[in-house]
Amino acid sequence: MAAADRLSALLDEVAAGRRVPYLGAGVAATAAGGQPASPGALCAAIEARVRAPKRASGNLWSVAQYVEGRRFRRTLDAIVQEAFAGRPDPGPVHRWIAQVRPPLVVDAWYDGALIAAAEGSGGWGFVQGVSRHGEWSEIWTRAYDAAGSLVGEEPDPAWDMLIYKPHGLIREGHAFLMSDNDYVEVLTEIDIQSPIPEEVQNRRTGRPFLFLGCRFDDQMLRTFARQIAKRSAKGHAAVIEGDLTRMEARFLEELGIERLDLPLDAVTEALAAPA
Repeated sequence: MAAADRLSALLDEVAAGRRVPYLGAGVAATAAGGQPASPGALCAAIEARVRAPKRASGNLWSVAQYVEGRRFRRTLDAIVQEAFAGRPDPGPVHRWIAQVRPPLVVDAWYDGALIAAAEGSGGWGFVQGVSRHGEWSEIWTRAYDAAGSLVGEEPDPAWDMLIYKPHGLIREGHAFLMSDNDYVEVLTEIDIQSPIPEEVQNRRTGRPFLFLGCRFDDQMLRTFARQIAKRSAKGHAAVIEGDLTRMEARFLEELGIERLDLPLDAVTEALAAPA
């Protein structure tokens, strides 16, 4: 089967609720506006404001930790809130997912474009990872309904569509994980799945994943993808264009991910093609 035909079949499975879309930072680049759309771009935005030591430079998580440690958390918060201050119009992938409403969507970047695309309709909600910085309880997540109201730590099983944002949401009134301090407890527990909401675990069961806009050239990104996809169905697929790093190739082999060497534009073209 040609790659384009295979991609169309995979998207049909997402629309039918049989496959879970997993959106990486690259999907954010399809939205209008200048928000950072990769860990490198966000890291550069932070380093433009605070000079990081050479040992940390270029690594988002290490630079965030440096800023938090030397300039306090409020400085890091202010910088990233400014970087994501714009509210760009959702891209075609965001709008399509909001229209077909799969039971589960993993949105593994900090932007709110997918949430914006779904606004105005009911029967859905999102759950986001929460940093324990400043928290006094053992909390991993917070869940919000379609109106944006906090409903607790766990999502509602009755929602037609659940958006899971494991790294959080950079928006006023919300939380995110970025520094090493944010991740230390999550990474300690994630292998036994404690930070992953039970409803996310339920909805991934029996469904493989389709990775869009993802690169796996960073250990943090691989760790989260590996654990979120744990105990789901076999038969994952990913749209990744160009050469893979050695660690990416090993990761795809480890998880049995079918790789389509196509640009993300091929996804938007497939969505725009007549049925």
